[in-house]
Amino acid sequence: MSDKPLTFLYVEDDKMSREVMGRMLQGLASDPDRVTIWEDSNDFLDKVRKIQPVPDVVFLDVQIGPIDGFEMLKLLKQEPAYAKTPVIAMTASVTVSEIEQLRTAGFDGLIAKPVRKRIFPELVQKILDGEDVWYVP
Repeated sequence: MSDKPLTFLYVEDDKMSREVMGRMLQGLASDPDRVTIWEDSNDFLDKVRKIQPVPDVVFLDVQIGPIDGFEMLKLLKQEPAYAKTPVIAMTASVTVSEIEQLRTAGFDGLIAKPVRKRIFPELVQKILDGEDVWYVP
């Protein structure tokens, strides 16, 4: 992984997914406090603006409320501090047309749920290296 401390944001409404991903992300970050996890998208933009440092990678559940992953992505991409931050879609619903919709919307990648623990660190490293990651097992 990276030499510098890594910071992540994960927005997910499913409790089990938050717990599993939280453990995996904390294992990749040198400090558990550098992993921010929200259970909904309430006040998304206000909360995003308060995160310091800006996350190295943002993982967004696509089907969440009150605003969905597509709207959160639009808001993030309008924030100068997040212009170069990879934003990865997280969803269990993955068809060819849905993948195309995610690409067209501007997501930088996809990791289909449920997330595979063994391959997750490798996927994150690829994202950090600037590689495309559209992972559907």
